[in-house]
Amino acid sequence: MSTTVIIGGGAAGFFAAISERQHHPDRKVVLLERTEKLLSKVKVSGGGRCNVTNACTSVPELVKNYPNGGNALKKAFQQFSTVDTVSWFQSRGVQLKTEPDNRMFPITDSSQTIIDCLQSEARKLKVEIRTGQHVLSVTRTEAGFELVMKESQLAAGKLIIATGGSPKDAGYDWLRQLGHTIVPPIPSLFTFNIPNDPIRELMGVSVENATVRIGSTKLSYSGPLLITHWGMSGPAVLKLSAFGARLLHEKEYRFEVLVNWVSIQNEYLLREKLTETLKAHPNRSVKNEQSFGLPMRLWHFLIERSGNNPEQKWSELQGKNLNRLVNNLMNDSYRAEGKTTFKEEFVTSGGVELSEVDFNTMESRIVKNLHFAGEVLNVDGITGGFNFQAAWTTGFLAGKA
Repeated sequence: MSTTVIIGGGAAGFFAAISERQHHPDRKVVLLERTEKLLSKVKVSGGGRCNVTNACTSVPELVKNYPNGGNALKKAFQQFSTVDTVSWFQSRGVQLKTEPDNRMFPITDSSQTIIDCLQSEARKLKVEIRTGQHVLSVTRTEAGFELVMKESQLAAGKLIIATGGSPKDAGYDWLRQLGHTIVPPIPSLFTFNIPNDPIRELMGVSVENATVRIGSTKLSYSGPLLITHWGMSGPAVLKLSAFGARLLHEKEYRFEVLVNWVSIQNEYLLREKLTETLKAHPNRSVKNEQSFGLPMRLWHFLIERSGNNPEQKWSELQGKNLNRLVNNLMNDSYRAEGKTTFKEEFVTSGGVELSEVDFNTMESRIVKNLHFAGEVLNVDGITGGFNFQAAWTTGFLAGKA
């Protein structure tokens, strides 16, 4: 019996193992996990709820959510997309629900539901799982591969690597030794540190739809923004960090953050909206009237930040005072000095060079019978279930090949 070995006990590794046994029941499948914990990233995803996938069903739209790898994934998603993921889990008794922002979670709101499903399926298909297996070396042989662990060796006819991203470039050296090119890893999905700025006093305040831009670039993203005790977070910031990951790394995470708090892009329209409020409430204090739906703490902060007295009447808000308020609403500027990892959901940009992998089968174009799945590839998505979808898809195809 031919043996397929899968290195990595995360989402991509489990899906690859299950797919391998489903499509090739005559093969023995051994899954190796370096630690004693399986599916650890699934466990913490979505605050412990597991953001399984996204409700986006259009492949052309889906691939736009990947700062790296979107074009390559297009081929893969045409074979196994978000609809297939939902169907896969539902056919195994796991119902998913869609939230207003299109993120999909199990109806139980528990990541353990997904973990139990994957482990149950692996047991049913007789996948052999070995934890605490640190692979020290992989050598190509005439029959396939020879894997050396600390206390054992293992031969494989087919090898699927699903080890996830490594924060250190040296973590990919063993793949370089197999002949692959590695795009150096850098962090993706991080929040912006804005030290010593009064904005941090508004910790916990969130804006439903702000537009965040990186100064001197065209990179911007709109969506919810959260003010934290270290700076700014929320989907708009996290998604922007993913698309700007390489640029911000080059800038050593020192850059200008420009915020449009009201997401009105036309200054004339913004002034018109302010004028409407002025005409409707000329004698009310500025701090008590606004038509943007901003949290009042933030509104008061922006009034003072623009050099205005919150107690003044709307009829008194004119000239330079009005201009400064308009500028702070549309183009508020902050200085970022560093980043903070987003919870435990560490995502890297970098990994195996995509041109060296056939995305129809996830097989290496350099080494026969070597396949890749998940974040070990130079593929990364924004928040919203996109990284897991890439893991399910690439794992499924690597196992099916």
